[in-house]
Amino acid sequence: MNKEEIYQLMASNPVFWLATVEDNKPHCRAMFLYKADENGIVFHTGSMKDIFKQISKNNNVEVCFNDFKTGVQVRVAGKLEEITDNKFKDEICAHPTRQFLRTWRENGALSDFYSQLKVFTLKNGKAVTWTSATNFLPKTEIEL
Repeated sequence: MNKEEIYQLMASNPVFWLATVEDNKPHCRAMFLYKADENGIVFHTGSMKDIFKQISKNNNVEVCFNDFKTGVQVRVAGKLEEITDNKFKDEICAHPTRQFLRTWRENGALSDFYSQLKVFTLKNGKAVTWTSATNFLPKTEIEL
């Protein structure tokens, strides 16, 4: 797969798994992609969550996307960077898939929405693809 195909797979399968490490113990959870392109793999969480605390201490992560229809898995390892731009956070809230964020922002569910909504991007990651046909072949890294 090339970069464009990887980004398309991510966009078509926006639920992904994020692995972090805390105190030398791995933690993995499902996340919801905002977007993935040449500017990075972008998602969000809340500052009150364990995931935010783990990323704050160690921003080395791995994400895993699966296309169950085609049997392709893509894993990307790299370092997360926080995006603090409130206009970008407003853009995320305006997206049709993020109605819940708009509600939280407008009804005050979060005491300080812009500081509690944490947006991250994974740039310059190293991707590895997997299929059952390539299961025993050496891995080839694709730079994103």
